[in-house]
Amino acid sequence: MTHSVDTAEGILRLGHRFREAKLLLAAVRLDVFSALHEAPASYDEVGRRVGLSGRGLPDFLRALAVLGLVEEDGGRYRNAPGATRHLVRGAPEYIGGFLAGADASLYPAYGRLAEALRTGRPQADGDFTAMLDDPAALAAFARMMDGLTETLGPELVRGYDWSGHRRVLDVGGCRGNLVARLVEAHPHLTGQVFDLPQLEPLFAAYTGARGLAERVSFQAGDFFADPLPAADAIVYGHILHDWSPAQRAHLVALAYAALEPGGTLLIYDRMLNAARDSTTNLVASLTMLLMTDEGGEYTVTEVEHLARAAGFAKVSFQPLGEYETLAVCHKR
Repeated sequence: MTHSVDTAEGILRLGHRFREAKLLLAAVRLDVFSALHEAPASYDEVGRRVGLSGRGLPDFLRALAVLGLVEEDGGRYRNAPGATRHLVRGAPEYIGGFLAGADASLYPAYGRLAEALRTGRPQADGDFTAMLDDPAALAAFARMMDGLTETLGPELVRGYDWSGHRRVLDVGGCRGNLVARLVEAHPHLTGQVFDLPQLEPLFAAYTGARGLAERVSFQAGDFFADPLPAADAIVYGHILHDWSPAQRAHLVALAYAALEPGGTLLIYDRMLNAARDSTTNLVASLTMLLMTDEGGEYTVTEVEHLARAAGFAKVSFQPLGEYETLAVCHKR
């Protein structure tokens, strides 16, 4: 429900929306939806399943019901359809990993947004380089990245014509969730991920479990130090927004050099339109302020300029899901 910000009530409502977000994030952290998937339960049974004291639990579950995440019938709760599809651990379309990552990193960082705006400095806890040497933290990061491709992967599978390609390279593709989806949906494709060497064991375990070891591969490297493997389709998904404009130019040129003649670079991010009137994408850009040294969302015009400067002959744009934009850059 939208509240007018012309009234004190509306402004207060806007200022307190974080509380509703935290209801969902706490439920994911406690794995409430997986517990309810076992069988509908009363609030005290839910408490026993997930190890809660019981104080506040009736209000908590009732609030989740009002939000539409669970359903209540005669004092017993069960998951609503969306929660069953997306919030039960192990479900094919599970996005809880991304939400758990947001709870652990984005939520605290947003508490320091004012400081980020004062200083221009990121506010995220921890260090990405240190995380690479922490297997548990790296696995959590990989699950968070999977949460993004669980929603965008199907859009890319069906929203772009892959019939003219044979080899697709996902740059920064983590443990291979996206390339797995692409090669499963399009049997003529083979896939490759280019990412840091610490992610290769996670890639091997994940793609091996999906029976794809013969159709996908991993190339370890650093895209600011190494060339990319050759391919006829290269994907930059949520990559360019991590970096400065100069670094984005480098990455687009790097892809151009690796693409075979007639190949295509596909870029997707929450790009900004000329009017810069999407609150969701502007907030996504502020997330980059909080999480990166120089990153931010960028306009479709900037992407076109970068692509043409790198040598791409044609650039087109199309929606990808509700908030993302897909740029398709064609090499001669």
